[in-house]
Amino acid sequence: MGDPTARIEAVDWTVLNHAYGTAEDVPEMLRNLHHPEKAADAADDLLTHVHHQGGGVYSSAPAVLPHVVAAAADPAVAADVRGDLFHLVRSLAHSGNTAPPRFVTPDWPAAWERAVPDLLPLLEGPVAEERTAVARCLAEAHVRAGEVIVALRARWEAEPEPAIRLHLVDAVGSLVAHPSDQREAALAWLRTLRDGTEPSVRLAAVQALRRARPESSAASATTSAPAPAASSASASVASASASASASASDHLADPADGRTVSEVLFGSDPDAWRPGGRTKGNVIWAVGLLGDDRAGRTDVTRRLLGHLDPEVRAGALQVAAQELGRRRSAVTELLPDVARSLSDPEAENRVFAARILGMCGRASRPWADVLAAMVSEAGEAHAPARSHALWALSRLGDARCVPALARCLAEPDPGFAFHGTHADGWWTYRLDLVEVAGGLGAHADVLLPPLRARLTAAAGLDERRGLCQVLTEWGPAAAPAIPDLLALLDTDAAVWALDALAAIGPAGARAVPMERLRTLLDDPPADQRFAPRSLALAHGRLTGDREPALRLVLPELDEPYGQEAAAALLAELGPAAAPYAGRLRELLPRRDQGWLPLRVGEALWRITGRTDEVVPALVRAITPFAEQGGAHRAVVETVKLLAEIGADAAPAESVLRAFLDADERPVEHGSWRSVPLDDELCEAARAALLAIAARDGAL
Repeated sequence: MGDPTARIEAVDWTVLNHAYGTAEDVPEMLRNLHHPEKAADAADDLLTHVHHQGGGVYSSAPAVLPHVVAAAADPAVAADVRGDLFHLVRSLAHSGNTAPPRFVTPDWPAAWERAVPDLLPLLEGPVAEERTAVARCLAEAHVRAGEVIVALRARWEAEPEPAIRLHLVDAVGSLVAHPSDQREAALAWLRTLRDGTEPSVRLAAVQALRRARPESSAASATTSAPAPAASSASASVASASASASASASDHLADPADGRTVSEVLFGSDPDAWRPGGRTKGNVIWAVGLLGDDRAGRTDVTRRLLGHLDPEVRAGALQVAAQELGRRRSAVTELLPDVARSLSDPEAENRVFAARILGMCGRASRPWADVLAAMVSEAGEAHAPARSHALWALSRLGDARCVPALARCLAEPDPGFAFHGTHADGWWTYRLDLVEVAGGLGAHADVLLPPLRARLTAAAGLDERRGLCQVLTEWGPAAAPAIPDLLALLDTDAAVWALDALAAIGPAGARAVPMERLRTLLDDPPADQRFAPRSLALAHGRLTGDREPALRLVLPELDEPYGQEAAAALLAELGPAAAPYAGRLRELLPRRDQGWLPLRVGEALWRITGRTDEVVPALVRAITPFAEQGGAHRAVVETVKLLAEIGADAAPAESVLRAFLDADERPVEHGSWRSVPLDDELCEAARAALLAIAARDGAL
C-alpha cells in the first residue's frame, strides 16, 4: 500500500468538505495521527468532522480513507488510537452502505472498494482486538463480498480466540446476503456450524443465517455481533438490538434455526452461549434469534423463567416484558409464568416480576392476593419489590395498597421518587409517587394525614413539587390540604401549590389571597423559566380572569411552532374565544399528526360546537397509528376527545375498531409505559364507540 501520508499534499483539500465546512484542516489531523502526543485527539477530530453523526458520506471521506487505513495498520500508532481509526473506517463504510445515495459522495464506493484489499491482511494481525475490529470493517465490504468471505473463512480456521471466531461468523452472515460466487458455499458452511456441537458457534451461525436472508437482512443489520467481553453498556446495546430484531418483520425460513436455539438454551451452560457476555443479555439476544416465531419465543421464555440460574430467569423476565409490551395475546401466554416469579429467591427478579404485573394492570387481578401479601407489614422484605407490588395494586384499583402507601408516606424514605422517569427500556428505576398515588383520591381520608405531614416537613423542592402534583391529581378530594398549600405560596413550590388549589375547585379559589397571587404574577420566580406561563394559567383558573394568560400565550398563534399551548388556552375559554376561530381554522390543516390537530380541533369544537370541520382532522391524525402502530400520548388524547364529541365522531368508527382488534399493541413499544398507554387507548376507544352507538339508539 505504500505510505499514504506522503501523498497528503497531493490532494486539494480546499475543494472537499466535512461536517464543519471545507476540509483544509484535515491534512493536519492526518499528520497528527503519527505524533504520539497528538494522535488520540486527531483520531477523535477525524471522527467528528469526517463522519460526524452518520447518515451520509462527505466528499472528504474518499481522500481520508487510505490515510486512516494506513495509520490503523501502523504498529507505531498507539493501540487505542488504531481502535478508534478502525471504528471510523467501519462507520464510514456503514454509512456508505445504508444512507440514501444522494447523501453519499459519488467517489466513495470506488474508494471503499480500493481500501478492502489493504484491510484483508490485517485479519492476520497479532492483536486480538484489532482482528475483531478488522472483521467488523470487512462485514461492510458488500462490493467484494466473495473475496472477503473467502478470507474470513480462512481466518476462522486459524483463529485461536473463540470470541473472534464468532465475529468472523457474523461478518460472513452480513456478506452472504449480497451477490457473490461464494454465497451457496458460505450458506452451507453456516448451516454446518449451526448443526455442530459448540453452543456459542451454533447461536452465532443462526444469527448469521438470519442476516443472510434477503427478507431479514435490512432488519437484522442493527443486530449487534457477539461481543467478546460485554460491559454493562454494551450489554444494554445488545439488549436493545435484540429487541429491535425481535420486533422486525423477519422470518425463520428454516425450522432448524429454532431447534438450534432451543437445544443450546436447554442443553448447555449459560456461560457457553456467548463468551464474555453477561448471562442476562445473552438470554435476551438468544431468544431474539427466534425472530417472528411467536410460539417458539413464548415456549422458550416460559421454560427459561423456571431456569436454575437467577440471571437466566432475569433475562427471561425482560423478554417476557418485551413480549407483553408488544402483544396483547402474550398476557394469557406469559403472565401466569411471570406471576410465579413473585416468589423468586432472587430479590431483583421479584422486583421485575412485580413491575411486569403492575404494567399489565387489570390483567393481573388473579394475583392481587399475592401482591397484597407482599405489601403487608409482615410481607416482602426487599423494599423495592414491596414498592413495585404496591404500584401494581394501585394499578388494579385494589384498596389494599392504601394502608401500605400511608405507611410509606410516614417513612423518611417513602420508596418512591418525586419526579417522573420517561426513559425507554426496562430499567427498574424508582416509581414516581404521582404515578402510584395519583389515582387514589377516593382514599384521601387515609392518605392525606401522612401526606400533609410530609408536605409540611419537606426540605427540598422535588418533594414539595411531587406532593403538590399528587394533590392536583386528587382535585376536590384534596381540599383538607388547602392550608398546607397556602403555606407554600411563599416558597419555591408556589407554582405547583397554585395548580393544586385550582384543581381543588371553588374552595381552593376562595382560599387564595388575591394580593399574593397578583404579586406572584407580577414577579415570578426568576429561576423557573416556565413560571410566568404557569402562574398566568393558574391565575385564570382561580379567578376567571384569563387576560394575563392570553397576553402571554396568544402571540404564539403566529409563531412557526408552539401554537399548541395557545390553542389549549382558547379551548378552556370556549365560546368566549370566538374571535380566534378563524385563526384556528387556518392552523387546523397545518399538521396531519401530533398535538397540533388535537389542540386546535378541540379549541374549535369548544368554541363553535361544530364537528364537521374538526372530526375529519382528528380522524386523519390517528388513522396512520391504527395501520402502522406507534401511537403516543397525543393519539390517546385525541381518541378521548372523540369520545367526548360523541355521536358526530362516527367517521372514526373503523379506526377505533382497528385499535381494539389489534393483537400487536398499536402504541410505542419498548418501555414500561407501553401497556398502560395501550390500556388507556382501548378504554378511550370503547367509550367513543359507545357514544357513537348511542346515536342510533343502540343503547
